[in-house]
Amino acid sequence: MNCKNCHITLEEYDAYCKSCGAKVIRNRLTIRNLFEHISETFFNYDNKLLQTFIQLFKQPEDVIVSYINGVRKKYVNPISFFGLALTLTGLSIFLLKKFYMQHLDFSSLFGDINLSQNAFDSSFSFGLEYNSLIYVAFIPISAIISWIVFIDKKYNLTEHAIIYLYSMSFLMVLMFFLAQIALLVTPSNYMLFSLLLWPLMFIYHCYILTRIFKLSLGSLIMKSMLFFILFFVTYIGVSILVFVIMLITGVVNLEDFAPK
Repeated sequence: MNCKNCHITLEEYDAYCKSCGAKVIRNRLTIRNLFEHISETFFNYDNKLLQTFIQLFKQPEDVIVSYINGVRKKYVNPISFFGLALTLTGLSIFLLKKFYMQHLDFSSLFGDINLSQNAFDSSFSFGLEYNSLIYVAFIPISAIISWIVFIDKKYNLTEHAIIYLYSMSFLMVLMFFLAQIALLVTPSNYMLFSLLLWPLMFIYHCYILTRIFKLSLGSLIMKSMLFFILFFVTYIGVSILVFVIMLITGVVNLEDFAPK
């Protein structure tokens, strides 16, 4: 019998390939063993995916610093984890657009702002359509800002990108499950719930950066303020650029922002 992955010859008693490490599959695919494989991959406490998620909450530095230092088998790699997070985010957007759009109440969040409903609808639809691209863009932007803020810590730009690949993936997966609960319980307040992502992102990144770089309270406050200022300036610049693109492409019109 040969390994189905690398084609090396196997012994009858081999459970795993000695060359590539793949599990030896001898039975045909059935509903039962497919379910067992899915359960083992996603729900077994010992699997790498669940362990990665748990450790990014408990000891994020163990996942992130270990990967930067060369540990590759203990946890899910950041690219795969980010790919899973993007998939869940895409599924969340599909469910939102398919079942909940009619429940979203923009006026409850922006009732005091004298703008047309079309401006809200167009902006929100644009954000949903390019949501994954926004998350992808967040990684290099945050990595560059973090590299500037923590330049004294001797981490290079790629290593900073690894930090945010893991951190954003963790938050995206967490927000997927929280969002489904919010949509089931109170869909009309989903917009307010979605705004909670920003303070959650800020708090979690303060937490992981403190643990990774072993910051004192004073250093954390100083570097967090510097990071926030640089990020805010970048965010404003990107927002202006996106708004100009939306105007040029006709997604929104200046008339939409005229007083009612």
